[in-house]
Amino acid sequence: MIIEEQFSTGHSFVHNLDPRVKIIVAALYSIVVAVSSNFSALLPALGVSVFLIVLSKLSIRKVLYRLLLVNGMIIFLWVFLPFTYKGESLFTLGPFVGTKEGVLYASQITVKCNAILLVMVALLSTTPISTLGHAMGQLSFPDKLTHLFLFTYRYIHVIFQEYNRLINAMRIRGFIPGTNLHTYRSYAYLVGMLLVRSYDRAERIHKAMLCRGFHGRYYTLTQFSIKIGDIIYLSLMLSAILGLVILQCRAMV
Repeated sequence: MIIEEQFSTGHSFVHNLDPRVKIIVAALYSIVVAVSSNFSALLPALGVSVFLIVLSKLSIRKVLYRLLLVNGMIIFLWVFLPFTYKGESLFTLGPFVGTKEGVLYASQITVKCNAILLVMVALLSTTPISTLGHAMGQLSFPDKLTHLFLFTYRYIHVIFQEYNRLINAMRIRGFIPGTNLHTYRSYAYLVGMLLVRSYDRAERIHKAMLCRGFHGRYYTLTQFSIKIGDIIYLSLMLSAILGLVILQCRAMV
């Protein structure tokens, strides 16, 4: 499998939570953090995310590795935003002038991304993907969205295998990538062929499902039950989310 569910197995309190509760909390929390724009709300949000990581008893090394991957992209924001965002001059780097507003904006984005990523790792990564799909269905998510989520997880490794076969076929024929028009054209043909084969496989899968009586609804025997711990956790997290909203509103006054 291409998607490794390294955090889905465990015996922590977070692992044992109802997946529907996890989805609700993760969605609400991420929305509130994403729209917040003041550090008086963002820094406590980051603290809550770190606390959830500790509560889920995940490998700190693996979590830090995921943070490095995301922050590697955020570095580009720090390269450009301080020098392209209008505002009060804070420092100079040769002919470039870094602004205070640009640094603050980049800092806000950094805190937001890390807070949201940590809560997603703590809540969603501690649940098997198939279980998340079943929970989405029981939360009355649109059927098409649930199907797309589950089938993407089921067949993404198949598409990856198809990609490897095409790459191997190109190498056998002596293809050596470089910075030239032939390389760009070859990769364009590769992407096009991958799309064609993916579409063809999707058609075959759809026809096979119709032959087995599929009528647009995914049925499952998985049933979830809300426990006392789930209710307590949901209440505490909703209170924390409400607290972040209040902090943000006070900062805007």
